[in-house]
Amino acid sequence: MSSPRTPAGPPLPAEWSRTPLTVVMPTYNEAQNLPTMAEALMALPLEGLRLLVVDDNSPDGTGAVAEQLAEKYNEAERRDESERRDETGRVRMGVLHRTAKEGLGRAYAAGMERAVAEGAAYVLQMDADGSHPTEKIADMLGVALATGADVVVGSRYVPGGTLSDAWKAHRKLLSRWANAYASGILGTRIRDITSGFNLWSAHALRTIDLGSVDSAGYSFQVETKYRALRAGFTVMEVPIHFEDRTAGESKMDLAVQLESVAMPWRLRSKTLRAAAAGPAGKHSR
Repeated sequence: MSSPRTPAGPPLPAEWSRTPLTVVMPTYNEAQNLPTMAEALMALPLEGLRLLVVDDNSPDGTGAVAEQLAEKYNEAERRDESERRDETGRVRMGVLHRTAKEGLGRAYAAGMERAVAEGAAYVLQMDADGSHPTEKIADMLGVALATGADVVVGSRYVPGGTLSDAWKAHRKLLSRWANAYASGILGTRIRDITSGFNLWSAHALRTIDLGSVDSAGYSFQVETKYRALRAGFTVMEVPIHFEDRTAGESKMDLAVQLESVAMPWRLRSKTLRAAAAGPAGKHSR
């Protein structure tokens, strides 16, 4: 039996709930999971929430499913606006279609850049497979607004964070090792630096320059957090329960794993070179 979902905190103040927040959700063969995820997000008491699906030309038709869902939720939003006589033209859900599978990091960068360009004050990364708890999104936004933190990490490894009972012991050990490995090499105190459930301020995303991020795969999560720390942003962690995917298969292939092993060393090497270069290279990322 799976562990219970992490309880959500108290509702946000009405003004905070209207904060422009875009959830960026990369997809590749997630047609089974996407409708459930979209429904859960649209049911949240967050008036300013928008979902942006970034599909890498999924052969299972995820892109078409996303378009159907967008039409459904955007039409419902237009009806609500008409009843309120509030013709703001808001879009609850958008779809960014990409022509090929270029990696999770590339999909995230494209979606997050689009979200900021379209006016999001905050951008939240999350998977489409049901592993991240939608009920914690309001809590993460509340932490950012209350403390001024520019990055809020949904963490499996701070007190209160838990992992799915479906994960075998070796998988849990590997996950903890990956976090200790990356944080140890880079000298950070982030306990879940590999987490894919993260809330970012638009200001932080502009500053770290998503277009220049090297990571194509899952190491995108490590590189972007490290850049944020190097740029002086405050990173906070909140506990979550991480569930196993509901349907479909993991996309973690050998090439992605090798990149994840090499990336912390590449980032550390860049930092050391920048330090050796003196003031001119101090802020190099």
